[in-house]
Amino acid sequence: MKYNCIILALLLVFSSCSDDFLESNPKGTLSEAILKSPNGVEALCTAAYSALAGPEGSEAAFLSPTSNWVYGDVRAETAYKGGGGIGDLWEFNAFETFTGVFPNNGLLDRKWYHLYISVQRANSAIRVLNAMTDQQFPLRSVRLGEMRFLRAHYYFELSRLFNKVPYFDENVPTEEHIKISNNEFTRDQILEKIASEFAAAAAVLPPTQPEKGRANKYAALAYQAKATLYRAYKQDENHNVISVDQGLLSQVVSLCDQVSQGGYDLLSDFQQLSMVEHENGIESIFSIQYSIGDGTTNGRINWSNLLNAPKGPAYNGDGFFQPSQNLVNSYKTDANGLPQLDTYNNSDLMTVQDAFENSVDPRLDFTVGRLGIRWKNFTGGPYNESWAREPATYGYYSTKKFLVSPESPYMVKGWPWGGSALNQQLIRYADVLLWKAEALIELGRQEEAVPLINRVRERAKSSNYVLAWNNNGPTDYAANYQIGLYQPGVNVNWTQDFARRALRFERKLELAMEGERFFDLVRWGIADHVLNNEFFAQEKDVRTYLQNARFEKGRDEYFPIPQAQINFSGGLYAQNPGY
Repeated sequence: MKYNCIILALLLVFSSCSDDFLESNPKGTLSEAILKSPNGVEALCTAAYSALAGPEGSEAAFLSPTSNWVYGDVRAETAYKGGGGIGDLWEFNAFETFTGVFPNNGLLDRKWYHLYISVQRANSAIRVLNAMTDQQFPLRSVRLGEMRFLRAHYYFELSRLFNKVPYFDENVPTEEHIKISNNEFTRDQILEKIASEFAAAAAVLPPTQPEKGRANKYAALAYQAKATLYRAYKQDENHNVISVDQGLLSQVVSLCDQVSQGGYDLLSDFQQLSMVEHENGIESIFSIQYSIGDGTTNGRINWSNLLNAPKGPAYNGDGFFQPSQNLVNSYKTDANGLPQLDTYNNSDLMTVQDAFENSVDPRLDFTVGRLGIRWKNFTGGPYNESWAREPATYGYYSTKKFLVSPESPYMVKGWPWGGSALNQQLIRYADVLLWKAEALIELGRQEEAVPLINRVRERAKSSNYVLAWNNNGPTDYAANYQIGLYQPGVNVNWTQDFARRALRFERKLELAMEGERFFDLVRWGIADHVLNNEFFAQEKDVRTYLQNARFEKGRDEYFPIPQAQINFSGGLYAQNPGY
């Protein structure tokens, strides 16, 4: 079901512009009878699904991207904003440096507004479904589960972006929304509501759906596990992590086990994640569906990533969202093929030769475009300086992971640059394995986490490595690729502390450029240390625009509540600390 740009327009067409137009009956409204028909309610449900890709449904989605590239990676140590310099979308530069992030930032208000539009689409569908009977609409229960799933997803995004958010369901009249405080519920209570919504959805959703892209039982259970894991890390009013709830962690383990019963697995090759042919495969638990050649002008592509293709000859893009030097350095491995948890950032891995003098995880060249390295199946030459738009500011790396290969029939030729039919994975099975491993480690059962982490690493190890540009054979690789498995008592001392660090680093490597890293750092309560000590302190010497960047603990874990929304509430909304 390629639903992302389907827009449901409810237009009021009045008879004239005379003074008595308010007394005229609208001629173009959808009647209640139409909405309560099977076709009408399906249209409402489709509108709620389409909001997954941004409710505006156009190229303007890049200003409030649903892919979270700017919110989850550019705000972390894994990526730079990129583009044409710090003034090119200066709002995102403010997010990246944590300087000048004010409540009057228009793109924050836009993000808040669009997420609440998305909530309202789900609420509208739920209201109509509640007013119908199973006899009138046999799919009523299933669609209710889907809408509760979507509503919970939109609230989850609001919670981890803004923390203090007003929460309301379909039973609250629209005119009452302005009376609901964003301080009525704590972070813990909001996450509890969200997890309960996913649980309710899982109870009525089928194990499989006839149309790809619809939420099923296992997607709801997986998202319940994610929301529960976030909730397990208890925060005080200043966003400090003060405890980790063991009971909730046990729930996460159980939920992940239930998801595993759904027949999911890892794709055999890491690079298959960027191939449309595998997008709804065994690893995909829930994804946003995209398409081209579907009868629309530009295709139902991922407009959130409109800016993120590199400049070079294969895409001619805008060059936003560039991997950081810190991320590249993270892929260095030791003599056992394991991550260099303590020393990875002691030197910079920059040239082709550097990646032969050091051993590296093969996911480096699946994820990052590097000078002199083959770019997917592009035959025009290796990645070179011409691919980078603003190297003096942001360096030469480009995001590579979720761009389809240039020769693919699923990629738009020309503008929109790099646009393709590739889905955006919101939850894939690697997530579930690593969530369970994390919960087990925090429960003191770190030995049980070893095979889960190793399973993710084994897939990377068995993938087809990137070949040198002028390779002389099938094992003439572009770097000295070495990746090993954790063997407690043999190559590591697998204490709880070491296991925790290994798990967190594995998430960085496996999920790089997927919009999750910053939220992980906040959830673990280590954002200030990682950003200030491991990232800004070192990279400001090579990325001068980071000279004054600094994460302020107790403030920057969440965005400010947009001033426009505070004004709309008549001052009812409370601002987050520090703004």
